Amino acid sequence: MMEIFKEFTFEAAHHLPHVPAGHKCGRLHGHSYRVEIHVTGPLNEVGWVMDFADIKTTWAPLHDLLDHRYLNEVDGLANPTSENLARWIWDQLRVTLLLAAVTVWETCTSGCTYRGDTA
Repeated sequence: MMEIFKEFTFEAAHHLPHVPAGHKCGRLHGHSYRVEIHVTGPLNEVGWVMDFADIKTTWAPLHDLLDHRYLNEVDGLANPTSENLARWIWDQLRVTLLLAAVTVWETCTSGCTYRGDTA
């Protein structure tokens, strides 16, 4: 098995409704998010796992839902932590792609990788 990935970006605002009172993330703020979509599978007759363009095509509707949006208003993202966002993206893409991982970077140094539920 091989693993490939494609990286995407989007800009969005959010706040975290469950942080302690006075926490800076409880206030409305934005991020330049970076998302890595990791796909696994055997090499096919072309010599690749899949065409990167197919990952891009599959991602496009999610980009439209997330880019320049207020994430708290996106269905399923009322508490848009990096962790919840990574799982939400996984759930949207798992029907179409054989996912290995979804990584969401909310800053240059902070993010989350989700590899699906193991239970």
